[in-house]
Amino acid sequence: MNDPRPLARVGVIGGGLMGREAASAFGRWCALTDVPVRAELTGVADVSETALGWFRQIPTVRRFATDYRDLLDDPEIDVIYCAIPHHLHESVYLDILDSGKDLLAEKPFGIDLAAARRIAARVVESGRFVRCSSEFPFVPGVQEVIKVAASGKLGRPIGVVSGFHHSSDLNPNKAVNWKRQVKHCGEIGVMGDLGMHVAHVPLRLGWKPRRVYAQLQKIYTERPDGKGGTAPCDTWDNALLHCEAEIDGQMVPMRWETKRLAPGATNTWFFEVLGTDLGARYSTAEPKTLWTFRREGDRQSWERIDLGFQTPFKTITGGIFEPGFPDILQQMWAAFLAERAGGLGDRFGCATPEEAVASHEVFAAALESQSTGRAVGLE
Repeated sequence: MNDPRPLARVGVIGGGLMGREAASAFGRWCALTDVPVRAELTGVADVSETALGWFRQIPTVRRFATDYRDLLDDPEIDVIYCAIPHHLHESVYLDILDSGKDLLAEKPFGIDLAAARRIAARVVESGRFVRCSSEFPFVPGVQEVIKVAASGKLGRPIGVVSGFHHSSDLNPNKAVNWKRQVKHCGEIGVMGDLGMHVAHVPLRLGWKPRRVYAQLQKIYTERPDGKGGTAPCDTWDNALLHCEAEIDGQMVPMRWETKRLAPGATNTWFFEVLGTDLGARYSTAEPKTLWTFRREGDRQSWERIDLGFQTPFKTITGGIFEPGFPDILQQMWAAFLAERAGGLGDRFGCATPEEAVASHEVFAAALESQSTGRAVGLE
């Protein structure tokens, strides 16, 4: 039987880790039971023939290119997913928009605030559908925390913490890569690499920081270069952003944490919101566990809820199972393509260009705060 749903034909620029994950998400598209769009990977571009070679096992891919412009010239590709180093974002994203393709862009949407603003302006001019990659809000536990945060039942809000921790850089003998150098990753360092994940939910809830005080750390300033010598590492490794945001008419403390050197945290995303009457917290370190706080008079309690596979877009997966990263990445793609087709409904959507720019505004304020030792206000 023919599938009547519209088909979105995707091209990937950047055949590395995230490009392969995208291919996997499309290969399992049949697991989704209520997404209004079909999707297939049609073309891949990468400067490495080795990277392209992995995609030759994907039966839907018919175009392989070492020049990304070949994908932009292909009339049978509708959407581009672009996963490349930050210093290339602006030029390549603008080329994509000028070609008439829609775009799922990787974070941080440009190497700095100025680049992000130029990209966002071109999005408006082009009229193309563009979103920024951010997977973790699509975890069932995060969706539950968002419901609590948006319920209007917090009482007087007390505080918010949003964070993403890695520990993969604790070993000083790990070779340098592009994410450790300002010329490729940007002066914002770890904030550019991980910050959109931390910013997405607060910004979607309307909690943009009004003031930022930053504590940024450069822990390892050089690493092996892979050639027998050493190379400088000049990006920020860890960032604590102590913020103030308006929530339910109150100015409330909010902390954003992004760390590449967080002992014991392989890949941990977490979010907490607390009020005098209601609160919730979730961490991917305990993927099925949701904690909720309630106060009734003098009685206070924390409740632990064991969650199942309750994703925004329904799947064939049994409700007793827990989701993993490939599942939430697929959910993000479902949200992107559903919204592009006008079928997102009331489900959570991908980060917008406006939210990407807002995150950059916070990161720029953090750099100023670190430089001056003072809190920096934002409009």
